[in-house]
Amino acid sequence: MKGSSEFTLVTGGSGYFGSLLVRELLERGRRVRIFDLNDADDRPEEVEFVQGDIRDREAVRRAVEGVDEIHHNVAQVPLAKDRHLFWSVNYDGTKNLLEEAAARGVRKVIHTSSSAVFGVPPRNPVDDSVEPAPREAYGRAKLESEKLCADALSKGLDVTIIRPRTIMGHGRLGIFQILFEWIREGRNVPILGKGDNIYQFVHAEDLAEACILAAGRPGPAVYNIGAEKFGTMRETLESLLQHAGTRSRLRALPMGPAVCLMKLTSALGLSPLGPYHSLMYGRSLYFDLGRAKEELGWSARYGNEEMFRQSYDWYLHNREAVLSRKGASHHRSALKEGILSVVKRIV
Repeated sequence: MKGSSEFTLVTGGSGYFGSLLVRELLERGRRVRIFDLNDADDRPEEVEFVQGDIRDREAVRRAVEGVDEIHHNVAQVPLAKDRHLFWSVNYDGTKNLLEEAAARGVRKVIHTSSSAVFGVPPRNPVDDSVEPAPREAYGRAKLESEKLCADALSKGLDVTIIRPRTIMGHGRLGIFQILFEWIREGRNVPILGKGDNIYQFVHAEDLAEACILAAGRPGPAVYNIGAEKFGTMRETLESLLQHAGTRSRLRALPMGPAVCLMKLTSALGLSPLGPYHSLMYGRSLYFDLGRAKEELGWSARYGNEEMFRQSYDWYLHNREAVLSRKGASHHRSALKEGILSVVKRIV
């Protein structure tokens, strides 16, 4: 579609992954429009911006006008910890978008879902035979949004679902900003149990490549996307600590009590962590990538250790700007540590 006069719409294009995807699309010659609540200060000047709320049907209608393909990334992420917003944004907002896309004959929609739809999977690697079974509000809302995509297919809209593992890469902040700051300060980093749970991440650039390839492939599909080189949580974090040359060390915490404490402090609003973090930090989840590799010709360039090192170095180089940034999305912002500021002094 290089050189097309029609737009590629990126919903949530001011957020962390959305903004990176916008740049990747521009490099491929696409005309790009962003639909978001907030405009980003680093939006390329050639990118059109439509301000609006995904829950506002009229605003969505304006954004979709003249659009050839849509990359749908608007979502309330687990850090929001707001059940109402999970449903009104992730479900109702997706419904608005899909209906307007169908009404205007959009060629292709790429819906970014989440590995949270699998909760704690019964087995790994997660392949096409593993049924989604979310265990917290964010994952349930994302799964119901996937069902909306299936309904849209029956009405003639071509929709592909992308399920990424936890996204990393330069500029990725949120809870990782807290981790990076602790390492910069030489604080110990807690892991749950032995840290031997196998945990797969995905670099944002690899995810963007998968989304763009999927947008060029006619017909519906579901693709699970993650790194090809990954290991245990302990291995990933030890590699980062070694790279950082820090005084920080990993500190093992008993999983049962630690998870209970994480849930309690989250529920009381004392911690920035959400239910999904306490559910999965100490558990294994990794995808079989066969379908994406075979059908899209996609492969991951970055492994866990490489992406963590890159992200940490970016944070050190941009720390002052990050800490002074106002109004950015959760994943492009520093977080208030809350009770974690106490935890880091005692682990």
